[in-house]
Amino acid sequence: MNAEIIAVGSELLLGQITNTNARFISEKLASIGINVFYHTVVGDNAERLKKAIKIAESRADLIIFSGGLGPTKDDLTKESIAEVLGVKLVFEEEALHSIENYFKKRNRPMTENNKKQALILDGAEVLPNLNGMAPGMILDKDNKTYCLLPGPPSELEPMFTNFGINALLKRLTSTEIIQSRVLRFFGIGEAQLEHDLIDLIDQQTNPTIAPLAGNGEVTIRLTAKSSSLELAEELINETEKEILNRVGQYFYGYGDTTLIKEMGRWLEKSNLTLAAAESLTGGLFQEEVTSISGVSKWFKGGVVTYSADVKEKVLGVKKETIDQYGVVSEQCAREMAENVRELVGADIGVSFTGVAGPASLEGKEPGTVYVGIAMKGKETKVSLLQLFGNRETIRIRSIKNAAWRVIGLLNDVD
Repeated sequence: MNAEIIAVGSELLLGQITNTNARFISEKLASIGINVFYHTVVGDNAERLKKAIKIAESRADLIIFSGGLGPTKDDLTKESIAEVLGVKLVFEEEALHSIENYFKKRNRPMTENNKKQALILDGAEVLPNLNGMAPGMILDKDNKTYCLLPGPPSELEPMFTNFGINALLKRLTSTEIIQSRVLRFFGIGEAQLEHDLIDLIDQQTNPTIAPLAGNGEVTIRLTAKSSSLELAEELINETEKEILNRVGQYFYGYGDTTLIKEMGRWLEKSNLTLAAAESLTGGLFQEEVTSISGVSKWFKGGVVTYSADVKEKVLGVKKETIDQYGVVSEQCAREMAENVRELVGADIGVSFTGVAGPASLEGKEPGTVYVGIAMKGKETKVSLLQLFGNRETIRIRSIKNAAWRVIGLLNDVD
């Protein structure tokens, strides 16, 4: 069974909301072996929606719709599908009763247009909505399956998980498991990664290997198809082992983890604490760190010392250091890292100083960044980075580089 997902709503085309429903549905369909080949987004326009349905029918066995099941005039999904398929809309009595009770319990009058939400395609299997009003539905007609789901993720996700998946499984003649795993890498570019793995990529069949570049990072998605989860995992494990044999030195984690999260995991595992002194990053590193739950176990605190006099008066960077070498220097980064570690009593101090741009500073070009790492009982290391991009990109890549270097340090200690 091959599927197409049609999201309905002008707000999606206007960029007012993100189409998270398509991602969620695709992931769930992959888990039961249904291929999704197309994502379509259509505004609240009946004629355009009917055209999209006709196109989807020409290339998919299963068409899943999200949105447009509400009570207002621009909610046109059911009406448009009914017209294309030549079926009637009928009231689903249980859904209508549920909607009426909703308004009674809240002592609010129910307008006539709310009844519209209880309409379903004649002959459709109803998917109960336990978190809203409009029920979902699945209809089989002319060797096609049409699945209608509400737009709000808070309604769509539990409906599809609890009722939609089982309804689709009943319609599958055979079930294949599709399993994916994401490997995350830092310190290697997409082109170099592909070069190192080119023979594996060229020969890929099952699992497939899909590299994707991010902001200073690269991910590889491994996707295997098999008759069972165990066999799919075996196929992925074999390919992952070969990939890590070649580029494992750049690997740092799985799935949706981040370098900051992995740094925290290593710090907690090592029972060590961290402090930060930031200049060009302006607190971005500490913002990312403190967004993690349980961070107080390993993060002691830090300072943002943007100007030279604050570096001197608050952080204790020597005036002679600033006068002789400047604030954008290896020497300044070293003192910042060592002093913040001592200031807050942490095991490791991290510092950032450099030029985020767009203008040069102290004769140094934008993207010139020094990251210092001072660890109790070890020699302080300062790395010179030459980063590219706009101001925000340089700041983001600076903090990722620091987290990567802390992870490397803790790996050596471990």
